[in-house]
Amino acid sequence: MKIKKVLVSQPKPASEKSPYYDIAQKYGVKIDFRPFIKVESLSAKEFRQQKVSILDHTAVIFTSRHAIDHFFHLCTELRVSIPETMKYFCVTEAVALYIQKYIQYRKRKIFFGNTGKFEDLLPSIIKHKTEKYLVPMSDVHTDEIKNLLEKSKIQHTETVMYRTVSNDFTAEEEFDYDMLVFFSPAGVTSLKKNFPDFQQKEIKIGTFGSTTAQAVRDAGLRLDLEAPSVQAPSMTAALDMFIKENNKGK
Repeated sequence: MKIKKVLVSQPKPASEKSPYYDIAQKYGVKIDFRPFIKVESLSAKEFRQQKVSILDHTAVIFTSRHAIDHFFHLCTELRVSIPETMKYFCVTEAVALYIQKYIQYRKRKIFFGNTGKFEDLLPSIIKHKTEKYLVPMSDVHTDEIKNLLEKSKIQHTETVMYRTVSNDFTAEEEFDYDMLVFFSPAGVTSLKKNFPDFQQKEIKIGTFGSTTAQAVRDAGLRLDLEAPSVQAPSMTAALDMFIKENNKGK
């Protein structure tokens, strides 16, 4: 079956120069962007049940923009005023710069890593070993950060501030795609929730990341494209190659 219509379970690219648009034009394929999942804040009531006091901490570790959004959202809802002395430690400079959305960047002590890996941020945290760290997290997370902080004897509190939920489809939304592309296990779960009677048949499924690929297999579905690979380090590179091969001579 020729691939004519693809659903990418990501928000629409902000730039018109996205490689997805190049693929659409090159192969005459329609690519829609529709997240299967969305992130929402815990309510103030739900947060209070964790018995965590934000102001008992002197530094915050941010692993993503989501963490920043939901931290400041909850602070507003809880009427917690963050002191200017609060220090912020971010996994990348891009995440650090995002804090400007909520506070004056130049007036604060902000530190960041260069690679996006938490291990790269750790030396900065260890240099400020006397701080009491707060780590805002999603309801779905690994113990990587916890283990590294404990190993370095860093005083910290992990707290869930946001959760990933299914972004439900409406009855009016057409679901007539030749290919679905997923980036997280939660997206695969959302597919099964939205369409309990989903029959894959000839529909192709592509994934980015090993955990997402495994989620497709665990759901009893056929995985047709797995990225990244040596030949295709990005999802767009993999998709380009896949559509070119699949639509050849059809």
